[in-house]
Amino acid sequence: MDGEMRVVEIGEPGGPDALRIGKRPVPKPARGEILIEVAAAGVNRPDVMQRQGLYPAPPGAPEWPGLEVSGTVAALGDEASRFAVGDRVMALVAGGGYADYVTVDETNAVMAPRALSLIEAAGFPETFFTVWHNVFQRGGLKAGETFLVHGGTSGIGTTALQLAHEFGARAFATAGSDDKCRAAEKLGADACINYRNADFVAALKEATGGKGIDLILDMIGGDYAARNVDVAAEDGRIVQIAVQRGAKAELDLFKIMRKRLTLTGSTLRNRPVAFKATIADELSTHVLPLIESGKVKPLIDETYPLEAAADAHRHMDEDHIGKIILTTGRGGA
Repeated sequence: MDGEMRVVEIGEPGGPDALRIGKRPVPKPARGEILIEVAAAGVNRPDVMQRQGLYPAPPGAPEWPGLEVSGTVAALGDEASRFAVGDRVMALVAGGGYADYVTVDETNAVMAPRALSLIEAAGFPETFFTVWHNVFQRGGLKAGETFLVHGGTSGIGTTALQLAHEFGARAFATAGSDDKCRAAEKLGADACINYRNADFVAALKEATGGKGIDLILDMIGGDYAARNVDVAAEDGRIVQIAVQRGAKAELDLFKIMRKRLTLTGSTLRNRPVAFKATIADELSTHVLPLIESGKVKPLIDETYPLEAAADAHRHMDEDHIGKIILTTGRGGA
């Protein structure tokens, strides 16, 4: 497919106004890839970090941001056979999602369930891939265990709470207001602690009869690291996926030893295509049926047209519950 497309460029790294509309040639799918006409793209914290100059795109990825998209298949590369032109898909991409078109290896895309609009589908890939890998693959959450996610009303948080609840865990969250806590509880949290007026360590110790939490998913870092160790149960696991309050922490190693804790973490964007394909296959098997049945869905907070990407990024720093989405006016939405 020839011609030009709109993309959201980053000028000089900085605030939201660094984002601007530019033009690029429509990309051509390589072997095993599909070309997606983008209907919508999710907005995520890594996009903000890229805009600030703190998280460059990996080699070979487009330099403009965007890690998840929904839309329709517009063209197939050689040997691409999973989808047909016109199929509704949602995909995890290494970059370039803020655009009218994007290419992706076909194994990193899944069919968009009919139960979701394409706007909702754009909120699926980054959060559900991240949660599935870190909570269920890496964290090993099992039915009957206790689970805590910090930032319970973020895109990651709303996804993690729904899935933990559906797979039989007793879920908890922290959030920054009573309204957000009520929203987290509606999504499956047994209790949500407002960290502005309560000590989540004490509150969760009480809620678990002194046992503590089996698995903690943390996007905060900084001083939360030591508090996670405090609230973790014996043989507990702590999975770090972001460091919004800082990458440095001081920990009591004796507590880690006495409780036999496992501390781990991951990033997803720079992992190989084949690794992401494994996650996509497991999501198709275990999670898409929950979406088709209406038990789980991406929670959408607000949508913005592609030209208003700067406004969408500003909204990331305001109170919001769930995902923020950019729409293109294309791709079947």
